[in-house]
Amino acid sequence: MTTNSIITNEKSPMLGEEKPLIFDASHMKNESNIPTQYIWPDDEKPCVVAQELHVPLIDLRGFFSGDPAATQQASRLVGEACRSHGFFLVVNHKVDSNLISKAHRYMDTFFDMPLSQKQKAQRKIGEHCGYASSFTGRFSSKLPWKETLSLRYTAKENSSHIVEEYFQRTLGESFNNLGNVYQEYCNSMNTLSLRIMELLGISLGVQKSHFKEFFEDNESIMRLNYYPPCLKPELTLGTGPHYDPTSLTILHQDCVSGLQVFVDNEWYSIRPNFNAFVVNIGDTFMALSNGRYKSCLHRAVVNNTTPRKSLAFFLCPDKDKVVSPPTELVDYNNPRLYPDFTWPALLEFTQKHHRAETNTLQAFSMWLKENNI
Repeated sequence: MTTNSIITNEKSPMLGEEKPLIFDASHMKNESNIPTQYIWPDDEKPCVVAQELHVPLIDLRGFFSGDPAATQQASRLVGEACRSHGFFLVVNHKVDSNLISKAHRYMDTFFDMPLSQKQKAQRKIGEHCGYASSFTGRFSSKLPWKETLSLRYTAKENSSHIVEEYFQRTLGESFNNLGNVYQEYCNSMNTLSLRIMELLGISLGVQKSHFKEFFEDNESIMRLNYYPPCLKPELTLGTGPHYDPTSLTILHQDCVSGLQVFVDNEWYSIRPNFNAFVVNIGDTFMALSNGRYKSCLHRAVVNNTTPRKSLAFFLCPDKDKVVSPPTELVDYNNPRLYPDFTWPALLEFTQKHHRAETNTLQAFSMWLKENNI
């Protein structure tokens, strides 16, 4: 093993300090001796092959064209999925397939660079954007077998080039093409997510425009995920079991399976479909729906032969918006389940106080009450 793939926390004999944990995908993909920090407990180890979950495939063409029958059918399917496990697929979404292909291709441009180059965009402790190699700076056990690049996006008019400017500022002008593609991709995700918010509003029986207007000035997160091969995939996870703390996730998978969802006490896989986006509810929207719609436990597994890539857009409200359900969703039989909060407060909680795993929203609610926030 080369020095770049050192993944122990042994103390330096000269300084008495622990060497930093480093995950270099170019070396780790050939490593047969999986470091203990990446080996998950027996009760959380993956089933690399899982039965396929049949999630509804929702055709948005009729909804986009204003067809009442198609809109009713789409909202019914969305409602059924979100009341049970919160996952569904959308097709005919109006996102350019060439743009999606470019977004996947340019992931290789970034993740194939030497570690020292990628580290120019290194995420700082306590921040949620930038490059992260397996989150080694945050945790010391149950580490994920992956690299990510997270980008801040906002739909506000004065920030229309925020993604482009990030690439230029962080990695230099030679990355302008990447900046342009991911700016355009985020813009498309913003448009799609706001239309899905209309569909969610209809399905919940509130005004069609309610959630769309709530998220119009969103401050969201775009994440590029790269899962290198692992010679012993049965020992580790690409991403551990978690609920997304955000509002809505729009995920595009490449052709390699890996996404798994926990339904009825069993892990199921969601088969990749290049023409579809996987959409799921996050904790913040579960609070906005007063618990009517579910955030679902999910994870990513890795394999021993093929890298896997995915593009994730996490819709989040503007920092000043108060997350509180509309009055139509609160009554005698459906009392308030969660206290009011802002997205930055939940984000800070996940970055500084709690590893976003299986009970984030409940733990956050308790933390707010205990601290009188």
